[in-house]
Amino acid sequence: MSVRQLKENKRTRDGRSWVFIQYSKGLDGKRHQYQSQAYFTKEEATKAELEYLDKYKDVEVNPHMTFKEAYTLYYEYQKDKIKDSTLKTYRDRIKYMGLLDNIELVNLNWEHYQKWRTQMNKTNLCDKYKTDIQKFIKQVLNFAEKQWDFNLRKFYNKLEPFKTPGAIKKEMDFYEPQEFFQYISVIDDLRDKCLFETLYYCGLRRSEARGLQWRHIDFKNHTLTIAQQVLNLAGNNASSSWYIASPKTESSNRTIPIPEVLLKDLAELKKSNERFSKFKQTWFVFGDDVPITYHQMYSRNNNYCKKAGLRHIRIHDFRHSCASALISASAPITAVSNYLGHSETIETLETYTHLVKKDYANVPKFFDSLEKDFNKKSTD
Repeated sequence: MSVRQLKENKRTRDGRSWVFIQYSKGLDGKRHQYQSQAYFTKEEATKAELEYLDKYKDVEVNPHMTFKEAYTLYYEYQKDKIKDSTLKTYRDRIKYMGLLDNIELVNLNWEHYQKWRTQMNKTNLCDKYKTDIQKFIKQVLNFAEKQWDFNLRKFYNKLEPFKTPGAIKKEMDFYEPQEFFQYISVIDDLRDKCLFETLYYCGLRRSEARGLQWRHIDFKNHTLTIAQQVLNLAGNNASSSWYIASPKTESSNRTIPIPEVLLKDLAELKKSNERFSKFKQTWFVFGDDVPITYHQMYSRNNNYCKKAGLRHIRIHDFRHSCASALISASAPITAVSNYLGHSETIETLETYTHLVKKDYANVPKFFDSLEKDFNKKSTD
């Protein structure tokens, strides 16, 4: 036991004089001392020490580590192991952790979680995004358990997805083929025409379209390869600080066929670019030696939506429009999944389940046509 009585000049004004002292190894490898608050009797201090030892048992390093210290160490640990874009996501998450920052990991409890959850519910963030932010907490806790043997299951198991009662899930928007043809008909600029045709016909993510270079287009085999994406660390509207990154997931690396209408326009666009002496195969298809910015994509889309007299859809909705067209054409869901570069088919089904259900209306017609064909052959 390390219970001791303080000297008279160290005692509290109300007469508490008994404390316990514990030592632990810090992250710096040095021995650190922890002195408890003062108690009135030796028995109280002894009981408090036993509770302390039980709470901090098995923790190898810095038993008083706060949540902020843990996520800072987690961030540093991940720096050379994950993409810059993922690190940026971690930085974006940290600003929501204020209520938990100074709480010791071993003291995290249900009340702390409920206060944090209440604060998150006061934001204008959607349930999915709040749940994604919460995943960062789980990652930090998992890291602390693995690295320093903290036992955080009691807190970890209280975390649950955000779900606002009665909330209506926001449906994605998309253009039907005729709407897209109306949209594309008002575009005079060839590069912009190719951009939005590529987004629609190939279902590219906006970052994938930004990263597309001429070397990724095989005019001979009529294919397009997604091998990279272009992202910004300084925000979507920044024209500088862009960088090339690998695709979002391993399955996002893909080679897909190019429709003839798009192939023809791309060939014409490349021909016009080749007139420049500095042209290279590494030029960006929708830029030049630098990629198109997000802001340019947004503003041009806004302009063309108005010009075509159509409702506004987001850049990402052209990807949804592609998926809708493929599903309406009865393309196998596995083909749609591979075409869009989803990690798993279940992701495609969950994202576009309402479209798949909508397409169920064609099933009776399909079986009716089979029966008619069978009856016709039987009577011939």
